[in-house]
Amino acid sequence: MKALAITAGIVFWTLVLGIAWLAFFPGSESSGPVAVLQIEPATAPGVGEAAQGSASTSESAPTPPSEAAQEPAAEGTPPAAEAQPPAPGAQTSGSNVDLPPGFEVAGPSGQPQAPAVEPGPGQDTVAPPPQAAPAVPPSESSEQPVPSSQEAPSTSPDEKQAALGNEATPPAADAAKPATVLPSPPSNEAGPVTLPEVPVAELIEESQYGPLPKVATDGRRPIEVYARPSSYAGNGTGGPPRVAVLLVGLGLPDSPPASVIKGLPGPVSIAYGAYGRSLQDAVKFARADGHEVLLQIPLEPNNYPTENPGAHTLLTNLPPEENMKRLQWMMSRYTGYVGVTNLMGAKFEASQEALTPVLEELKKRGLLYVDDGSVHESTTSQIGSTIGLDYAVATVQSDGSDVAKQLAKLEATAKERGGAIAVVKVKLGTAKQLADWAAKLQSKGIVLVPVSAVVRSQRQS
Repeated sequence: MKALAITAGIVFWTLVLGIAWLAFFPGSESSGPVAVLQIEPATAPGVGEAAQGSASTSESAPTPPSEAAQEPAAEGTPPAAEAQPPAPGAQTSGSNVDLPPGFEVAGPSGQPQAPAVEPGPGQDTVAPPPQAAPAVPPSESSEQPVPSSQEAPSTSPDEKQAALGNEATPPAADAAKPATVLPSPPSNEAGPVTLPEVPVAELIEESQYGPLPKVATDGRRPIEVYARPSSYAGNGTGGPPRVAVLLVGLGLPDSPPASVIKGLPGPVSIAYGAYGRSLQDAVKFARADGHEVLLQIPLEPNNYPTENPGAHTLLTNLPPEENMKRLQWMMSRYTGYVGVTNLMGAKFEASQEALTPVLEELKKRGLLYVDDGSVHESTTSQIGSTIGLDYAVATVQSDGSDVAKQLAKLEATAKERGGAIAVVKVKLGTAKQLADWAAKLQSKGIVLVPVSAVVRSQRQS
């Protein structure tokens, strides 16, 4: 019995030592596994180390797999790439737990983890790199969440190429956007124009003073029949800026010769007074070169009679009937004009009572009126708007000595308002100055038109 007890003790302690050996040295070679452990994969760096520590405890108090898997990683734990490599010759699994040869650990989904990489001679065992999620472009990262390594979708090369193509293709709205169309330069109206012979019988009323203009029975008016044609007349202020020049100072006793207008651009309008000689011939000469004509009538200035514009000047102290006789005498001096403009008249134009009958007479006869803009207190606009007269007030005046400066001002005003008129007093050399200036207007996007075109355009607008 004593021998049996000794033998049983030896066997017992042998088994105890063997089990202890296998428990504390699981990497030693053996013919088969002594225990099967269910190991969950680590969810974050540092969890594998906790699992390895729990595997070395006794079988009597094992750590439940679910608790090991749910344990969060400690803050400050270095990433897996910086962990110490396992001892040489050890089998390494995805959960950092040493297993006997021929064993593998299944993950929660039942799929085997990536096999360990066997080192070559003289090399350490290196754990396989974790499968990273595909990179997301910065433009998409703010809109789509980055999938985990187990949920990362696979993208085929064709899908990638289609995605790149979509990014490079501009939106359909941009592709269909029409190209910017630059406005075409204004048409040049300075070419030769043949104006009809004057007088036109249907527009003539015989009077005790001579022929007077009138509206024809079919409704035609001198403002339309005698005007230089223009594609910009009567269509409002739309389109390119329009400038008009009215040349004054002809048809007076001290006027330059009629040849002074030679070379003048055709759209420039010319005003003749009522006191010159051979006025009808001068009008025919001007119209032959394409210039439309206005009649310049003298109106009472502030310092009359010290400053006297002529024997038939319209005066504020005369009754309307007397002023009408003087007006008709001047209107009968020649035919073929589209309207009337003033010579002086600071006092007369400021009087609404004196000016109203005159402007009503012009409207009745189908004529326009151009106020030269020299009278700041003029009532022309108030009366003209009330009676429906075709009229305009010039914005630029030149005595012939500062033509270039005033023409620059004319351009600026036309760009601002759509159209503007300048009244320029004729001098020797004025025609060449105006011709040189007019030649550059088209390149500036401005068109030179006759005075009647600006008046009728403003009337329409």
